[in-house]
Amino acid sequence: MKKTYFIADLHLSEQQPHLTELFQHFMQTEAVRADALYILGDLFDFWIGDDERSVLSTLVQTEIKKLTEQGISVYFQHGNRDFLLGKGFARKCGLILLPEYHVINLYGTPTLLCHGDTLCIDDVNYQEYRKKVHNIWRQRLFLCLPLFIRLQLANKIRSKSQQQKTEKSFEIMDVNQDFVNQTMQRFNVTQLIHGHTHRQAVHLVNDTQNRTLTRIVLSDWRNSAPYLLYSEQGYAFNELK
Repeated sequence: MKKTYFIADLHLSEQQPHLTELFQHFMQTEAVRADALYILGDLFDFWIGDDERSVLSTLVQTEIKKLTEQGISVYFQHGNRDFLLGKGFARKCGLILLPEYHVINLYGTPTLLCHGDTLCIDDVNYQEYRKKVHNIWRQRLFLCLPLFIRLQLANKIRSKSQQQKTEKSFEIMDVNQDFVNQTMQRFNVTQLIHGHTHRQAVHLVNDTQNRTLTRIVLSDWRNSAPYLLYSEQGYAFNELK
C-alpha cells in the first residue's frame, strides 16, 4: 500500500535534543515506509544559512539522505523559521524544495500544500515582518554577514517573536477562513494541508460554490512526533513517542 507522510513544525535545535532524537526515531522507523515525505516548514527552529556546519544540520542531512538514497522522495516547504534553507542544503541530501504554495495529486485528490503563515493575514504585524525578511536583497545582505553575527541576530529575533506571541490573541494568530477559501479557489482545490498554527485538526467548510473544503492542520512536535499518514484508503493522524 502506498503511503505519504506529512510533518511540520519540528523546530529542531541544539537546545532541545529530545526533538532531534524523535526526528531520528521517526526517520528510521516510520519514514522508511513512505513513498514520499513532505516537511511543511519549520524543520529547524531557526536557519541562518547553508554554510552553517553544526552537528545538528549534519545529522538532519544524513537522515534525509538515507531516505532519498532508498528512492523515497523528501519534499520541503519553507517555514517562518527556516526560510533561508537553500539549494546547498538540499543538494547534500537530495531534498526537493517546493514553492510556498504547491498542488499535488494525493491519490486522486488535488491538494494544496503550504506552511500556513501566509494564511494568517489578520496578524498584520507579522505579515509586514514577513514581507521584509523575504526581500531577496535583505536575505543576500544577511547571508554575507559572519556566522556569529547572524546567530546573534537570529537569537534576538526569536526572543522578540516569543514575547510578541504572548501579547497576541488566539484568533489573530490563526488563519483567516475567508482568505483560506479564496486561496483554495485560486488554486482550484478542495483540500489543503498546512502547519504553522500548531492546532491539529480537520476543518470542513462550504465555499460560495457550495463545495466542501477540507483543511487539514498538522501539529507541532513537543514531547512526541505527530504526523499525518495519507494513503489510498484515506488519512489519519498518528504519533510517535
